[in-house]
Amino acid sequence: MTSPTSKDPEKRSARRKARKRALDILFEADVRGTEPLATARDRLAQSDPPVPQYAVTLIEGVTQNRARLDELIATYAEGWTIDRMPAVDRNLLRLGIYELLFRDDIPDVVAIDEAVDLARELSTDESPRFVNGLLGRLQLVKAEL
Repeated sequence: MTSPTSKDPEKRSARRKARKRALDILFEADVRGTEPLATARDRLAQSDPPVPQYAVTLIEGVTQNRARLDELIATYAEGWTIDRMPAVDRNLLRLGIYELLFRDDIPDVVAIDEAVDLARELSTDESPRFVNGLLGRLQLVKAEL
């Protein structure tokens, strides 16, 4: 069974761009030590590049659930502390876990695949495997969380 999101290539592409933009803003806020929502407001005001509504939704969700997301990363990231992770991976995991656990409209496989694709595009050679492994473990225990 496919979801409406996966059937509509235009919507899928828009969501992919929104995820990338959300990651850009979360990464920027993390590196600068600023509040992600304030950074998002600044980027919305500039609107170059534009910030899609779904990106704002993701940033809000990650920000509201950050303590829980970081707790899960710390628990399931074998051999890594959250502070030792590359900032891209840390924020990518926050996004992926948020979609996996808090967005019922996003199929698990889509949340994981999109996070792995962004890791492949934006991070280290080892990152896609790491992101896939951590999100896959969470998917398996999701009902217990």
